[in-house]
Amino acid sequence: MSLYRKKRRRAEVNIIPLVDVLIILIFFFMIAMQFRQLTVLNINPPKIETAGAKQNTKELVLGVDEEGDYFYKSGAVTREQLQEILKKTVTEDPTAPVLIVADEDVALKHMTELMDMCRAAGLTKIRLQSR
Repeated sequence: MSLYRKKRRRAEVNIIPLVDVLIILIFFFMIAMQFRQLTVLNINPPKIETAGAKQNTKELVLGVDEEGDYFYKSGAVTREQLQEILKKTVTEDPTAPVLIVADEDVALKHMTELMDMCRAAGLTKIRLQSR
């Protein structure tokens, strides 16, 4: 045995490049996520007085639950009452948008029936609310 033993170098993990990459990724995602919504940018658009007449286009909010019951203004309505509401809406504003609110467990059958009633009444601007 020799008197001089070679000392082995301890294994080291250099984390500085890893930290650099992670910081760059964090900054990238933080900046990219802020541009997804206009409200995040804290922009106050200017007021335009001459943009045209104010249009009173109110959204017709309809709901359907898992059993196929329909709702209008947070109250339950029958199919016939809903058809009357749709006809009245078409006579007031044939281009009125419709927002359908439903739970994620509602059967597709109930959703398509409600959409068909809206289209049969003449309302074609139909949206589904999502998260």
